[in-house]
Amino acid sequence: MQTWLLIAAGGAVGACLRFGIGELMAWLLGRHFPYGTLTVNLVGSFIMGLAYALISHGHVLEHPLKPLLMVGILGALTTFSSFALDTMVLMQHGDWFKAGLNILLNVALCLLMVYVAMQLVPARG
Repeated sequence: MQTWLLIAAGGAVGACLRFGIGELMAWLLGRHFPYGTLTVNLVGSFIMGLAYALISHGHVLEHPLKPLLMVGILGALTTFSSFALDTMVLMQHGDWFKAGLNILLNVALCLLMVYVAMQLVPARG
């Protein structure tokens, strides 16, 4: 039961972060492109890659709070469903270039962020 409560608490934090970052990006860059979704996907992918590398290379032991971060906070922060909806709306409005750009940037850059984060953690030898 404790794990479920940690995930729920993390989900609340992640959802609030997602909303706040989305609003901040809209205020900074406008609402003509889903910058907020892109930003949370990049940040979340980086943190997920870093956490995974730290655990898998033995720098950090598997911790009971892992579900709080990796399932709760990051699960609510990086919502692929938002990415999919943003892309579909762009397509429905006939903005195929922005839709394609959104797909390319989210997929390629999030994979890059996971890779970069994993490279920051040396393997324990």
